[in-house]
Amino acid sequence: MNHVKLLAVKWIASLIGLYLILGAGYGMSFGNVFLTTLVLVAGSYIAGDMLILPKTNNYVASIADFGLSYIIIYWMSDALTVGGNLVFTSLIASIGVTIIEFYFHYYVETNMDFNEEERQKPARLNYQTETAEELYPEEDE
Repeated sequence: MNHVKLLAVKWIASLIGLYLILGAGYGMSFGNVFLTTLVLVAGSYIAGDMLILPKTNNYVASIADFGLSYIIIYWMSDALTVGGNLVFTSLIASIGVTIIEFYFHYYVETNMDFNEEERQKPARLNYQTETAEELYPEEDE
């Protein structure tokens, strides 16, 4: 039931954000925004919120969501609309979705029980350099 609630919150927030940007700003119909939001939420929930966020942090998951949302919005806009500057439109919409996702990740972290051992914190590797007194070792005679 927890996943259903999270998906509903994410879908409503994304639908409102994308309709304000794509619908009101760029004239995309509500049906096209609806379909784009369905595909985007399904893909980003699985990839960003269930796979990337538990293993990393909010910033990494938000950057991954930006790339994924740009690809999905561009692809869906190209398939559902005719012409226009899709690169800029997709970029603006992806930035808006990334802002929504950034705050949604805080909501996910407070409502999901992520296993702390599963989170992989970046290890700090302490490298050592070995030195020797002889730079050019001579062969023993």
